[in-house]
Amino acid sequence: MKSSEFFGKFASKYLWGNLLAMAAVVLLLCVGLKIGLDMYTHHGEAIVIPDVRHKLFADAERILADRGLRIEVTDTGYVKTLPPDCILEQSPPAGDKVKSGHVIYVIVNSAKTPTITLPDIIDNSSLREAMAKLTAMGFKVGTPQFVTGEKDWVYGIVVNGRHRVAGDRIPVDAVVIILVGNGSRSASDSTIDYVDPAEAGKEEMEGEGEVDEFDVVPPTETPTRPDHRNPPTTP
Repeated sequence: MKSSEFFGKFASKYLWGNLLAMAAVVLLLCVGLKIGLDMYTHHGEAIVIPDVRHKLFADAERILADRGLRIEVTDTGYVKTLPPDCILEQSPPAGDKVKSGHVIYVIVNSAKTPTITLPDIIDNSSLREAMAKLTAMGFKVGTPQFVTGEKDWVYGIVVNGRHRVAGDRIPVDAVVIILVGNGSRSASDSTIDYVDPAEAGKEEMEGEGEVDEFDVVPPTETPTRPDHRNPPTTP
């Protein structure tokens, strides 16, 4: 093949037409892929998240659905002043921009007051230990009430005027009162008589010189038995 014929094929309209067609197909594929990704990922779309806190769950769900957003409950809490099924917290927060279909995670208010199990602290710990343990568990600890007993020792737990024991379920918003000893003894406690060792020794020495008085009883004579073999003779 001559060189002129070889270079003449590169100048052929058929070859360049095929190359242009292939380039157009590649370009269309790239453009289509970009458009498809933009549509799938909602590129350039920004939805401002509304504030649904302190709204009922049904109302919050409707508000978010109107903006193309979804809602999902992740946890429950308790606020006494708010109604049950009320939104307490949301994530992401209000004002953030997200894309359509994004999930908004919320915490709702519980219908029942949460409770905590009372630990074993009665007659088992000091005031400081009991207060630290109860506070760490989430209890509301009130001013301790002092009773007769060993100083700073826990003798009981009172909640809403009732005595409670270990294992009872206590509402988280209830105030726990600790009954703690004031260091004084009860009048019913048995008293212990203290004896001074010096006085005890003195009493023992005094007792050694004393002689007990008693009557001396003389021994009685043993009667003799008569001898039947040799009877006594009468004079």
